[in-house]
Amino acid sequence: MSRLPEIANPKRKAYPSDMRDAEWSVLQPLIPAGKGFGRPREVDFREILNAIFYVQRTGCQWEMLPHDLPPYTTVYFYFCKWHRKGIWQQMHDQRRADLRQKMGRTIDSSVAIADSQSVKTTEKRGGIYGFDGGKKVKGRKRHLVVDSQGLLIGVLVTEANASERLGAVVTLDEASDKLSRLEVVWVDQGYSGKKFAHAVQQVCGEPVRVEVIKRTSKSFEILPKRWIVERTFGWLNRYRRLSKDYELYCEMSEAMIYGAMIQLMLKRLAA
Repeated sequence: MSRLPEIANPKRKAYPSDMRDAEWSVLQPLIPAGKGFGRPREVDFREILNAIFYVQRTGCQWEMLPHDLPPYTTVYFYFCKWHRKGIWQQMHDQRRADLRQKMGRTIDSSVAIADSQSVKTTEKRGGIYGFDGGKKVKGRKRHLVVDSQGLLIGVLVTEANASERLGAVVTLDEASDKLSRLEVVWVDQGYSGKKFAHAVQQVCGEPVRVEVIKRTSKSFEILPKRWIVERTFGWLNRYRRLSKDYELYCEMSEAMIYGAMIQLMLKRLAA
């Protein structure tokens, strides 16, 4: 039997990145409805999302979308519009809450894990660009905060030479509405220091504590609790569009990360 998903448009063959019917039923309620007046909408939002997921999984340019998918100008328009209005992140946050409930957990996690990843950019362009002297990477830095299951709580993309501590604090601050039950933040040795711990408490509340997971040797070792966020970076690396930072604007890079996590959660919710 074919492993390719069912598709809404029977005139074309399915791509492996297409949503299955069960996955579409999970995401469809979060798609913005029409205004109810004016010219009827002719855009198939399922095909729009399939095209966005195709770009994320394959890493192709928007202009190189296959011709049996909607025009790339239409696809990119909705991708930017949904991000600009916060709809893209709302879809992510709602599906994250649903998945946590399905796993028998509360919507808000009591644990957060912070880390960053430096990635190359395709060319030196735009104002957000730098050099990470520690990892010897020219490009940008992705600051992630995830929960105990590795699901994304917040993300911030900056120049590669940005401070890890500052990036984590800003990310926690922007995601403060999802941290009502937060008790502890796990970090590696790069985030050690009383100033960082104090800044986290200022943002998240006085009871929140910071735990630094330290290495016991110079050789490779799987750090307890810290591997969770590393696994999330591994999930993102499955999407070729995220192998480097191909986007001109940092907010578009963040939207790509949210989109990748939406795909991952859809498969689990529809399983």
